[in-house]
Amino acid sequence: MKGKIKKTKEEWNKILTSEEFHILREKGTGKSFTGEYLNNKKEGFYLCKGCKNKLFSSKEKFDSGSGWPSFKEPISSDNIEIKLDGRYGINRAEAVCSRCGGRHLGHVFDDGPKPSGKRFCINSLSLDFEE
Repeated sequence: MKGKIKKTKEEWNKILTSEEFHILREKGTGKSFTGEYLNNKKEGFYLCKGCKNKLFSSKEKFDSGSGWPSFKEPISSDNIEIKLDGRYGINRAEAVCSRCGGRHLGHVFDDGPKPSGKRFCINSLSLDFEE
């Protein structure tokens, strides 16, 4: 992973749409079953929309039925930070881009397939795809 990226709100607004900004910089969430990458079956890599940090491989993607793209594990644990998200009175693990601090990539749950047992449930609008 390359070095950390820091930008001002104005700089982020120049490279992200308002919806992407809301998710990656203000911890918003996209609507379920509407994301561009939910049903993507192509081989490649999923990158952070904000900084192009490689987050997930298509080989780790699976259909969780949750309405968001889901992955068994990231490409590297160095590329994603897991932080506590206590919003709405529910304690959950939040996936954050370790390069640009992009949050809210999504949540991490302990109900995924083996061997990891994890389900990284990720907002399509926080991702780019590279074949």
